Amino acid sequence: MNAPPATPRAEAVLFDLDGTLVQTRIASWTVFSTINDRFGLGVDGPEQYFDLFRGNVYDSIAKLCRDEEQAAEVKEAFLALLRAEYSPPLVPGVGDVVRRLAGHCTLAVMSSNAMQVMRRVLTDNDLAFCFAHVFGGDVIPDKRAAVRTFLADSANTFGRRCSADYDEGGLRQAPDLASTVLVTDTAGDVRDAVEVGIRAVGVAWGMHPAEELLAAGAEFVALWPQELTAHLLGDAATLPPGGACAIPAAGAQAGTAADPGPVATGGCGCGCAGEPDPAAAGRVRRDRRRTAAGTRAATGPEAPGPTAARPGPPDEMLDAVRRVMRR
Repeated sequence: MNAPPATPRAEAVLFDLDGTLVQTRIASWTVFSTINDRFGLGVDGPEQYFDLFRGNVYDSIAKLCRDEEQAAEVKEAFLALLRAEYSPPLVPGVGDVVRRLAGHCTLAVMSSNAMQVMRRVLTDNDLAFCFAHVFGGDVIPDKRAAVRTFLADSANTFGRRCSADYDEGGLRQAPDLASTVLVTDTAGDVRDAVEVGIRAVGVAWGMHPAEELLAAGAEFVALWPQELTAHLLGDAATLPPGGACAIPAAGAQAGTAADPGPVATGGCGCGCAGEPDPAAAGRVRRDRRRTAAGTRAATGPEAPGPTAARPGPPDEMLDAVRRVMRR
């Protein structure tokens, strides 16, 4: 019933952030409810808030305000609170899908959220260098304008393959309307994609149900993140990752317990070719040492006593170092 027709392989995939890449139903409403109460906007609960995304969310919020001045004040306050407090978890399985697609397509993120939030979410989940373009709501609030900006970019053929540099040597077909796809969880985004002329694919785990996404013009609605890879790449979905961000290997898989294996050379610590990222490489080395130490302690023929293995630095310290290095 929901089987997609034959479609061209995607050359460019534009992801929505909230509800598509990250879990947003609770996190986003928690932030907005504070704004709602402060300005008396009259939104009674999460479902009514989700209704605002059936069109451009800022246009929808403006209709709740008494005048343009208050609408601007509400938008500024909402974005400020998002920057300060919004840090939602990634949708399970989405990170692997993004890394797989990065080897075959130019990837971008388009969101009504603030650029600072997008940077935080993507860097915290080691996905920042999978994306060649990021369009935030505090830069281009209209996703139709963001899509047109992407399509008009003469360099939109060059993606990122999990390192800070762009894939200058990649000889790829330039994305056109038929090979550019917006992946989203809202009917408003789907309608924006259809209006611009690109394809739209929905996801069932976000704000709006599959039936509404299909009615708005989505060619397909994924029930699980892994379906996106199959639908967007077709037969190429079975190819090995190559230079893409492969799933980071655990220490025991990367090498032996005594020798965890070489640190990856790509910026995401996944083995892709690119300039090394010291922070990512350090994380990989630490994770592999911890895994190897745990393996030796649990299964080694001469397992050391409980005090023989020295613990690594506290997690709080590691988190602080990561935050400093990401600035």
